[in-house]
Amino acid sequence: MSLVDPPERVRVTGPPRRRTPAARTTDIDAETRLGDMYMGSLLREQLRLALGVLTVLALTVGVLPLLFHLVPRLSGVGVLGLPLGWLLLGVAVYPWLLALGWAYVRRAERNEDDFAELVSEGEK
Repeated sequence: MSLVDPPERVRVTGPPRRRTPAARTTDIDAETRLGDMYMGSLLREQLRLALGVLTVLALTVGVLPLLFHLVPRLSGVGVLGLPLGWLLLGVAVYPWLLALGWAYVRRAERNEDDFAELVSEGEK
């Protein structure tokens, strides 16, 4: 039997997050008229954000195949020995998707923070 207790074990599941989910939890009663308005407002804002990101995605990445179909000369263009279409659709799209995803998550978190602030002001 040792005189010194071993240190408490800590479970590490991943890198630390910049915010804890508990910091943003708020309680609203969706059954009330005010709670229903708050939730409806958040859902509409998140839907508007999602539709905006999807529109940007469709207008940038979705138009590329149409562009190559309408301008067949682009199919013959090569960069570093690879066809331009392959480079755009197979390589350049992924950083763009990451950027859109990052922007979406940042804005969605901001919407939730604004919502939590609004609800906490309404509870006072």
